[in-house]
Amino acid sequence: MEPSPDRDPEAVHDDDEALTREAVRVYRRYAAEIVERYRFCPYAERSRLEGRTREVVSLDPVPDLTRSLALVQAVASDASIEIGLLIYPNATLGRLALSRFVEQLRRAHQAQPGGLVMAMEAFHPDAGPDLESADRHVPYVRRTPDPTIQLVRHDVLLRVRRAGDHGTAFFDPSRMSLDALLASPAPVPLHTQIAKNNLATTIEHGVPTIDAVYADIQRDRDESYARTRRSR
Repeated sequence: MEPSPDRDPEAVHDDDEALTREAVRVYRRYAAEIVERYRFCPYAERSRLEGRTREVVSLDPVPDLTRSLALVQAVASDASIEIGLLIYPNATLGRLALSRFVEQLRRAHQAQPGGLVMAMEAFHPDAGPDLESADRHVPYVRRTPDPTIQLVRHDVLLRVRRAGDHGTAFFDPSRMSLDALLASPAPVPLHTQIAKNNLATTIEHGVPTIDAVYADIQRDRDESYARTRRSR
């Protein structure tokens, strides 16, 4: 929704700041109550605790390639950041449209000086549980409160994947940390093992249990955004 043309610019700025804070807050609920609680990501918790995670909010109603690329480049230029999240609380594009945008953004990022620094994945709230296979289950795990693009520093992923592709040690996701992943490679590609373990976790806890947490986060999001936008 566009602000009224006769509104005080400072009030509009305050509203934008409030929405930005709420977008980060509800994303962090998802990260803590879904990703970390169920260990869906092997290094999310450690990255957060060490201050290596950064959330960046774009208020564009339609993700803009130029502005989004600038945000990616800013994250990529800060070597202290391992995981970045581009969050779009005003965006209404569907899951497939977001995936197509991520492909465009990835190509634009790769074309910049320095090449591909950050790997990118689309996360979207519109994904139901599909337990037919580990790969088909992945979008359900990535069901963020808002359309979101996850950025992970590419050299970190390469080190982890090399370890996973060449080792024979048993891979236990319940004890995963970045150091453990680098030191204790898996007998199958790491992303495959993580996807399999995530599917097993969902089956173990049950879709209704996990869905209840998602639903409460989404309720919180909708109510807080409505309060923030009411004055616009």
